[in-house]
Amino acid sequence: MSGDANSPIASRADFHDAIRDALAQAGDAGAKEICFVDPNFHDWPLNDPGVIASLSHWASSHRRLVVFAQNFDDVARRFPRFVEWRRQWSHIVQCRTDQEIEAEDVPTLVFVPGRVCVRLLDRVHYRGTVSATAVDHVACREEIDALLQRSIEAFPATTLGL
Repeated sequence: MSGDANSPIASRADFHDAIRDALAQAGDAGAKEICFVDPNFHDWPLNDPGVIASLSHWASSHRRLVVFAQNFDDVARRFPRFVEWRRQWSHIVQCRTDQEIEAEDVPTLVFVPGRVCVRLLDRVHYRGTVSATAVDHVACREEIDALLQRSIEAFPATTLGL
């Protein structure tokens, strides 16, 4: 992790590229954990075949993907490839929610500990940062841990019908 590696996100395309790059880094580095956080993942490239391929390259039994959302309704409707991937890898995917938190209080970020933190600070204008700095990684971890402490399991991999 570099002490000063930081670059801006200035567009929707930059944000999507930053997500793709973070997932590629996670796979190449053998990262043990990835965290996705967003109110609803409405504008993430989770149905992109390249994103799914990167997640599959990264995944193994000793890894963990933590996904936190205020609401998972859009994920189920908009991202069938991700939903299918999540079903296949449900043993390493942990989906969490806290419906008492307001959507605007949920950050938008991808965190690969020790590698990269992608943070969208302005969801309307797609402004944010991609950072490898230790300070940003500590802040990101603390923010995720605070969300997870109050969260409950959500978005089951399969639904049982009667």
